[in-house]
Amino acid sequence: MGRKIILDVDTGTDDAVAIMFAALHPELDLLGITTVNGNVALANTTDNTLRVLDWIGRPDIPVHPGVPHPIARFGFPGGRHFEQDDENDPHGTELPIPAPTTAARDTGAIEYLVETLRATTEPITLVAVGPLSNIATALAVDPSVAGAVDELVVMGGGHAVTNVSASAEFNIWADPEAASVVFSAGFARRTLVTLDATHRALIPQRTCEALDALGTPAGTAAARFITRRIGAYEHTAVGAAPVHDVVCTAYLVAPEVISTQHLPVAVETASPLTVGRTVIDTRPGTELVPNAHIALDANADLLNELLLSTFARDVTS
Repeated sequence: MGRKIILDVDTGTDDAVAIMFAALHPELDLLGITTVNGNVALANTTDNTLRVLDWIGRPDIPVHPGVPHPIARFGFPGGRHFEQDDENDPHGTELPIPAPTTAARDTGAIEYLVETLRATTEPITLVAVGPLSNIATALAVDPSVAGAVDELVVMGGGHAVTNVSASAEFNIWADPEAASVVFSAGFARRTLVTLDATHRALIPQRTCEALDALGTPAGTAAARFITRRIGAYEHTAVGAAPVHDVVCTAYLVAPEVISTQHLPVAVETASPLTVGRTVIDTRPGTELVPNAHIALDANADLLNELLLSTFARDVTS
């Protein structure tokens, strides 16, 4: 089997593409998926995740619902940089594929993460592409579980590029205290894929057409999801869009899809003006200790090739 991974998601369109990539790529062994509040409410992120797995013929992958709110800011607004379900919303509440016939597991995300990481005899890669509420809560239950993770890959933050505010990217902004906990925890390796990188790896409409032409469930769904994103991003990138989360799963099989620097990063949790900011210290000779391998650039051509080759697989036939 391939590299063992657990995905932590807030499934909208880009999470969906990342899930399909992880579930179909032969070099990855997707052990389970945990869901969290984020792009949409927890019930919808869970439902969307189940839709994706049913659609591509992988209902065997267990889905565990997680934390329905930030760990500290229970009244934190679910603010986004778009109105939900309008033309600028890259996700929509429900993904445009059939409702699931399978159900989420009774075991919640926190119990699943803690027990799985405690019990494993092999390293597991943890890939978190939503707010970090589940990961921080699992660490609060048992900080030692970080030792079972060979690498934590996070989609979040930005240095020169942000979205939900002038200072912050949505995943980090949505639960900044959780992100602060995760960035200071004892993971052996931490890789942060920022908006700076994902906006360098755009997926154009011609790739959507090629995906649809594959005739596979994953190709068809990816074309739908990414086409919606292209429409929502029309004001910033004509005819193309970032698909942030799949950059993280693509990195697992092709590390060269991103370029990283080992740098210090901290999360702002106090200032109303900059809450959720990932403060990345790029100064030469800084005295701060690097704590993450931070991606600020990515290879668009390689990402597009990986999507086409991976989504050509059809496990339903």
